[in-house]
Amino acid sequence: MENTRHYQRPPFEDALAAWKRLLTEKSFSTDLLWILEENLCFEKDPGTPAGVKLGFQTRFAAHPPDAAKVIYHHFAEMDARLAFYRLGGNAGRSLCLLLCDAWFEPKVETDGYIRRDDWLVSFFPGTTEEVEEITDEKRWQERIVRGRPLSAVDFCMTLAALRELKAHGRVLTPDERFGLKFLRSMRSVPGAP
Repeated sequence: MENTRHYQRPPFEDALAAWKRLLTEKSFSTDLLWILEENLCFEKDPGTPAGVKLGFQTRFAAHPPDAAKVIYHHFAEMDARLAFYRLGGNAGRSLCLLLCDAWFEPKVETDGYIRRDDWLVSFFPGTTEEVEEITDEKRWQERIVRGRPLSAVDFCMTLAALRELKAHGRVLTPDERFGLKFLRSMRSVPGAP
């Protein structure tokens, strides 16, 4: 028997309105700060079950103000569950990410996810936790990049992929990235065209 999903992704504005309604119902701010992978800052913290704590930064990896809409449109083309995810609060704002992967498919309300199966979208409003903004460059440079436990935020967009979407209308393949890198290196060689 064929297992076909029937869903219709809404326009970004409709999904965003639903997200803000949910945040309002949960008494969370609808002043949203969208962040990407490069904005996340994992640091060692032996006092937590996973041994790491999560902060964020906006000083060292800025991105365009329309990032959320661009990311949404990219993820909306994938046949995988898209998640509006609230990491926590900071200075009266809700820190939000757009995530996309089949990993979210089994997540239900007891896991904190509100499902909209007709959209293939889930909403994770999170908790009242305040997330620290990292402004010290040394802390940022010493963040944990590898060797930490897998979490939902690992399914977010990277700044490089966002730039490729804006420049090329799609995320490039590894071969295309290598080709561009090669072309750029050739331009820096004296006497090269």
